[in-house]
Amino acid sequence: MSEPAFPPQQQNQQPGIEAAMTPRPQIEGKNYRPAGKLQGKVAIITGGDSGIGAAAAIAFSKEGADVVIAYLNEHQDADHVKQLVTQQGRQCIGLSGDIGDEAFCRKLMQDTIARFGKLDILVNNAAEQHSAATIEDIPSEQFERTFRTNIFAYFYLTKAAMPHLKEGACIINTTSVTAYRGSSHLLDYSSTKGAIVTFTRSLSQQLAGRGIRVNGVAPGPVWTPLIPASSSAEGVTQFGQGAPMGRAGQPDEIAPCFVFLASDDSSYMTGQVLHPNGGEVINA
Repeated sequence: MSEPAFPPQQQNQQPGIEAAMTPRPQIEGKNYRPAGKLQGKVAIITGGDSGIGAAAAIAFSKEGADVVIAYLNEHQDADHVKQLVTQQGRQCIGLSGDIGDEAFCRKLMQDTIARFGKLDILVNNAAEQHSAATIEDIPSEQFERTFRTNIFAYFYLTKAAMPHLKEGACIINTTSVTAYRGSSHLLDYSSTKGAIVTFTRSLSQQLAGRGIRVNGVAPGPVWTPLIPASSSAEGVTQFGQGAPMGRAGQPDEIAPCFVFLASDDSSYMTGQVLHPNGGEVINA
C-alpha cells in the first residue's frame, strides 16, 4: 500500500479553512521569479483567501498588480493573504460576502472601482463541492446552491464588471479536470465545471471583438480547503495519488497558469483552457 498523501482530517463546513489544514497548502511559490508582467494592473480574485485563489493573488502581486480578494467568511485566511500581498509592496483589500448573491457581486465591483478606479483582470475562482455516492443522496437545495456559487456567481460578477473592462482586459475562469472526465461522487460540482468551460468558450467569442480575452484553468487534484471539507478523513490520506504524477498539486504550482493568462504573454489566446492536472491527458 502506498504511503498516505496527507494525514487524516475533515472539516464540516464549506468551503473550508486553510489555517486548519495539515500540512498547510503551499500558496507562495518560493522559487517564483517575477518579471513585472502585471505592473500597475488591478485584479479581482474570488476565493482569494485560500488555495488556488490565494496563490494567484500572491503571484499577481509579485508581478506588480493590486488585488481585491473576495471570500465568504474565512477572515483568518484572508488576513494571511493580505499580509503576503502587501509584503510585495502592493495593495490588497478583502471583501467578505456570498458571491452567489448578485447584489454582493455588484457591491464587490463598486467597491473595487471606488478604491482603484479601474479593473484589468477578473478571476472567477471561488467554488464549493460536496461528495455524494448517488444522485438520490444529493438534496435539491445543495444542487442549486452549488450551481449558484460555482457558475451563477461567474455570470453575476462578469456582468457587473463589463462596464469597467476595457480593451486589453482579461477574464480567467477556474474550471476543473472533472468537467472533462466527470466524477461519480461529485455530480453537482463537475456539472458546474462543465458549464464553466462552455461559459468561457462562449463569452470569449462574444468579447473578442472588444479586445477582452476570456480563458480558463482546469486543475486536477490540488491540496486546497475544498478537500478536507468534502472528503472523508480516510479519503484525504489518498488524495491525488491517482494522478499520473502520483501526487496532488499545490496551489503555487497552479498560479503561474493564471499569471500567463493575465499577462501579454497570452495575447493570442482566448477561449482556451490550461490543464495543470498532474499528467492526465485531456482531449476535449
